[in-house]
Amino acid sequence: MSETITVPTMAEMAAQGKSPEVLFWVGCAGSFDDRAKKITKAFVKILNKAGVDFAVLGTEESCTGDPAKRAGNEFLFQMQAVTNIEVLNAYEIKKIVTACPHCFNTIKNEYPQLGGEYEVVHHTQLLTSLLEEGRLQIEGGKFKGKRITFHDPCYLGRANNVYEAPRELIRKLDAELVEMKNCRKKGLCCGAGGAQMFKESEPGNQEVNIKRTEQALETQPDVIAAGCPFCNTMMTDGVKNKEKEGAIEVLDVAELIANAEDL
Repeated sequence: MSETITVPTMAEMAAQGKSPEVLFWVGCAGSFDDRAKKITKAFVKILNKAGVDFAVLGTEESCTGDPAKRAGNEFLFQMQAVTNIEVLNAYEIKKIVTACPHCFNTIKNEYPQLGGEYEVVHHTQLLTSLLEEGRLQIEGGKFKGKRITFHDPCYLGRANNVYEAPRELIRKLDAELVEMKNCRKKGLCCGAGGAQMFKESEPGNQEVNIKRTEQALETQPDVIAAGCPFCNTMMTDGVKNKEKEGAIEVLDVAELIANAEDL
């Protein structure tokens, strides 16, 4: 049984002379990675339920250039960034939301010097503001009383000081938020940041994602919550490495909310 999800594009909106409240920047992972697509769908369902007027760029969206920049190819980054900025400015975009901290950090902090100035928010920040405005209600549902630990994405936490929004959403689920020994400003990278996702591991005696997963497992969680598609992949791989995939779920905060509500 296939479900129909309504996702308007900026081109369709512009043709009708309309502009959305917010542009949803999907990102490469959310567009092409099968696991991350589920996060995209969950977030869209919440936006629709909350009555948020949003649109996506669709085929006009290209990679932000984050992997190229972190890997040291500044020329390729600027080419990708300028292409995106031209599209965004042509549509006169003012506010952007994304479920990827890599896209969030790059558009928020790197694009202004290339002519792209927008209000950029992470999806957990937008969901928190929807709660505060009374446009979104969250019920504990199936996560009520569950032990949930949140892994801070590097580009969301330490790079941009966003720590409370995802935790506030988890608490709203009537779940027990259990913190890892390395959290918030002392959070440990999942191992994918800085373009590490796309290269072989360097010499060492342990994979970073395995170490981070061990820290998560110490909290004896029912769910490891993430706010980044890259972190989701790395923590899922870590849970599989420990042969715990039958007992512990790795879910994005948007999935927690959508699943709790059975959207």
